[in-house]
Amino acid sequence: MMYQPFDLSGRGIVVTGGNGGIGYGMARALLASGAKVAIWGSNAEKTQRAQASLAQECGDATRVHAFVCDVGDEAQVEASFAASVQALGTVHACFANAGVSGKGTVLTEMSLDEFRRVQRVNVEGVFLTFRAAARHMAQHGQGGSLVATASTAAVEGAARNSHYGASKGAVTSFVRALAVELARHQIRVNSILPGWIVTDMTERSVHNPKFAQAVLPRIPARRWGEIDDFGGIAVYLASDASKYATGEQFIIDGGYTKF
Repeated sequence: MMYQPFDLSGRGIVVTGGNGGIGYGMARALLASGAKVAIWGSNAEKTQRAQASLAQECGDATRVHAFVCDVGDEAQVEASFAASVQALGTVHACFANAGVSGKGTVLTEMSLDEFRRVQRVNVEGVFLTFRAAARHMAQHGQGGSLVATASTAAVEGAARNSHYGASKGAVTSFVRALAVELARHQIRVNSILPGWIVTDMTERSVHNPKFAQAVLPRIPARRWGEIDDFGGIAVYLASDASKYATGEQFIIDGGYTKF
């Protein structure tokens, strides 16, 4: 008999930042596993393009929904989550993936506004998204899965990116606390820590020959990560296969942090 826990047929899943990069890779795999998916993005045009592309790939436009949302805005998050519930019926899993990068600023030259810009999306955005999702999951009583996209910057020193590293470290601590707090509702909470992945956010770095010469030799897999490298972990964490896994950090980095 075929192993079935990875089947997501009929499950409703929200992916913030699902209009590109790692979030798009996650949404693509979740749809391929049978889920109904609502992607959120702050750029309306990009989000609409992603919705159309995902619908074409999965062959069923009725399973792909898209909402424009700035995750750092409380009212927008509440409205987008309510709209997602209406579209999906029930949200069984929520991936708080939306994030912004730093600007390579050293601490002594960093403004408070720049520090807060990163925390607003990377920390407050996860808080607002998870709060809405947890309220919904606790109310419908079927449990669920919350997954935050952090970064290996949470566990390594991110020079010239201290505000980014601080935001991702905060997310991993937040996840551990929620894993304990929400277990009584059968809600599990985990984080994913990507290494160097080819996305719009990292494009300048990975295509810089000097950067590549310094970093690629430190990656045992000897390549940059790709967005589809996150499909498997997304399906696992959204499925019954992970129903006893909570409070964990899943590092997806080709061995970068181990070498």
